[in-house]
Amino acid sequence: MKEKKKNSFISNVLMLMFSQVLIKLLGLVYRLAITNVKGFGDLGNGYYSAGYQVYAVLLIISSQGIPGAVSKLVSNKVAQNKYNEAHRIFKVSLLVFAIIGALCSLILFLLSDFISTNILNVPDVTYVLKVLSPAIFFVCVSAVIRGYFAGLGTMKASSISQALEQFFNCVLTITFVYSLVGQEPYIMAAGGNLSTTLAILISFSYLLLFYKTNIKKYKEESDDKVDKVKNPTSKLAKAIILTAIPLTIGSVISVVTTFIDTVTVSNLIQIAYDGILGSKELLEKEAMRLAGILSKVDTLVNLPIAVNLSFYSALIPAITSAIAQKDYKSASRKISFSVSTSLLIVIPCAIGFIVLADPILKMLYPNASDGAHILQIAAVTMVFVAVNHTLQGSLFGLGKMYTPALALLCGSIVKIILNLILIRNPNINIYGAVISSFICQLITFLIIYITIKKSIKFKIDIKNGILKPLLSGFVMALFILIIYTLLNNVIGNSISTIICILFGAFIYLLMVFILKVFNKDEIKSLPMGNKIYSMLLKLKLYKE
Repeated sequence: MKEKKKNSFISNVLMLMFSQVLIKLLGLVYRLAITNVKGFGDLGNGYYSAGYQVYAVLLIISSQGIPGAVSKLVSNKVAQNKYNEAHRIFKVSLLVFAIIGALCSLILFLLSDFISTNILNVPDVTYVLKVLSPAIFFVCVSAVIRGYFAGLGTMKASSISQALEQFFNCVLTITFVYSLVGQEPYIMAAGGNLSTTLAILISFSYLLLFYKTNIKKYKEESDDKVDKVKNPTSKLAKAIILTAIPLTIGSVISVVTTFIDTVTVSNLIQIAYDGILGSKELLEKEAMRLAGILSKVDTLVNLPIAVNLSFYSALIPAITSAIAQKDYKSASRKISFSVSTSLLIVIPCAIGFIVLADPILKMLYPNASDGAHILQIAAVTMVFVAVNHTLQGSLFGLGKMYTPALALLCGSIVKIILNLILIRNPNINIYGAVISSFICQLITFLIIYITIKKSIKFKIDIKNGILKPLLSGFVMALFILIIYTLLNNVIGNSISTIICILFGAFIYLLMVFILKVFNKDEIKSLPMGNKIYSMLLKLKLYKE
C-alpha cells in the first residue's frame, strides 16, 4: 500500500512536471515570437506585462487558493473514506468561487481606466486590462474542478487542461499580434492578451467535459463508502473560504512581488529619467521598455521554476493525507525528496543562465537582446524561488497555513523599500528590481525553512542535494565556456549556444551519476529506472 502511494505521488509529480514544462515552453515560444515582431519589442512587452500583472493580482485573489484549498479538504475526506462529503465540498466551492470570480471580473473591467492612469501612470495599459477581465470568472470555476480531482488523487485534469490552455494561448497570441503589425505597441499587446481570455474559455470547456466523463467512475467506486453526515451548506462554505484564505494570501504576496515591480518601475523610472529624457511620452515608453526587459527575463527563469510547481501542487494533498493518517515519516520523506530534486534541477539551470546569459538573449531575442546582467542576477534568485515554492507547499500540507504568507510579506516589505531607494537612481534603474527580488526571496526562505524545521523532522541533504549538484554545475560551466569560446567565431552565436546547452546538459547528467547523487532505489523509482540502472552498471558508474 505504501509503495502504491509512493508511486502515485511520483506519478502525479511527473505528470505535473511534464505539463508545467510544456506550458512554460509554449509560453516562451509565443513571447519569443511576439517580442521579435517589428514594432513590438521590449516596449510592447512592457505594455503586455504591465497589464497582465495587474490582472494576475486579481486572478490570484479570486482563484489561486482554490485548487489547494479544495484538494486539501477533499483529500482529507477521501482519506477518511467520506466520498459523499468530498463531493459536497466540490459543489459548494463551485458556487462560492463562481460568485467571487464574477465580481473580480467586473471590478477589473470597470476600474481598468483608473488603474492604468492613476496606479501605473501609463494610461494606454487600459486596453490590456479590459480584454483580460472576463478570464477571471472562467479561471475561478476551472480551479475548483482542478482542485477537486487533485484531491481525489489524479492530476490529469490539471495537467491536460493547463497544457491545452497554453497551446491555444500560444497559437492565438502569435496570430493576433502578427495580424496587428503596424498598430501601436499597446494595441498589439491588447490583442496578444485577448488570446489569454479565449484560451482559458477553451480550457474551461475541456474541464467541464472531463468532469462529466469521469465523475460517474468515482461515484461508482465510492458507493460502498458513502458518508451520510451532511454539514449545513453555510458552514461548509465558511470552512472552504477559511482554508482558501491563507493559500490565497501566500500566493497574492508571491505575485505582489512582481506587481511591486510593475508599479514601481513604471513610476520610478519616470522619476529617475525626468529631466534626462524630456517629454512624458518618452518617459512612459522608457519605463515600459525597461519593464519589458524585466518581463523577458522572467519568462526565461520561470521555465525551470515550472518544474517546481509540480512538487508544490502534488505535495499539498500528499502531505495532508499522510498527516491525516499520522504517517509523519512519509510526509518528511516526500518533503526531502521534493526539495533535493528541485535543487538538482534548478542549480544547473541557474549556472547555465549565468554563463550563457548574453548568448541566450541574442539567440532568442535577436531584435531585443538587452538584459544579460539582469538575467544573471535573476538566475540566482530563481534557486530560492524554486525551493520556497516546495517548502510553501509542504507547510500548507502540514497545516501551517499562514507561515508562507507571513514570510512572503516580510520579504515583500523589504522589496518595496529597496525598490523605492534603488530604481529611482538613474545609475541603478531596473537593476534595483532584480536586486530587491533576490533579498526578498532570501528572507522568505530563511523564515519558511526555520518554521518547517520546527514542525517536522526534516533536513535538506547538503551533500547530495546541494554540494554535488553545485560541483556538477561548475564542471558543466567550465566545459560550455570552453566550447562557446571555440565555436562562436566559427559557426556563430545561435548554433554555438544550442550546442553548449545540449552538451552542458549531458555533462551535468554524467557528473550526477559519476558522483552518485541518486542511490539504486531512487534511480529505479524514475521512469524507465530499471533500464537506466542497467545502463549505468554496464558503464561501470554503479556497482551491484
